[in-house]
Amino acid sequence: MPDFSPRQNAVLEQALRLLVEGGEKGLTTSGLARAANCSKESLYKWFGDREGLLAAMIAHQASKVRTFERSGERLNSDLLREHLEVFARDLLEVLAGDVSLALNRLAIGQSGPGGSKLGKLLVEHGRRQIDRRAMALIDAGKRAGLLRFDNADAAYHTLYGLIVSDLHVRMLLGEPGLKDNTRQAERAVDAFLTLHGVEKQPAEAFRASAGR
Repeated sequence: MPDFSPRQNAVLEQALRLLVEGGEKGLTTSGLARAANCSKESLYKWFGDREGLLAAMIAHQASKVRTFERSGERLNSDLLREHLEVFARDLLEVLAGDVSLALNRLAIGQSGPGGSKLGKLLVEHGRRQIDRRAMALIDAGKRAGLLRFDNADAAYHTLYGLIVSDLHVRMLLGEPGLKDNTRQAERAVDAFLTLHGVEKQPAEAFRASAGR
């Protein structure tokens, strides 16, 4: 997870706002310095060049997807479900936000035979950061005897697919997001625990959650 100071986080929020409002051309060093009330020298010191700034913006955005782990806690089934639902809700909220949609649309627009530089930054500093934290959580669940699976990567991608489904693609194409991310998160976690939980979910409870 990125270790930015509160001041740096505030600057990154301004950078994300400029990107959403003006696209990539709207994000300039001088414009960001004015909007964030800081010097260009500070921007270069904190983030380096433009690519470093974009990487920091993406990492800052990805850090909003939590796995809600508490230091030294002992996982039980209730805590595992809580952490998974926090992750699922955060993931849906971030993916549905204007910032994520703007970044992904820019990356898609830049795609070519050699790929998109912004797309590579999104994968490395966004998606992979989220993936690592979530996989650490499900690995902890397995070590605690609460989850069972042979392949952690496959189990995680099952969870991700249950949460996101085709929602992100549809939102990128202009459809509105969900009205209730909490309900979608709960349904996805119910389904994941039915597949991989050691304490199997009662069939009646799963059917009821799926029909909410």
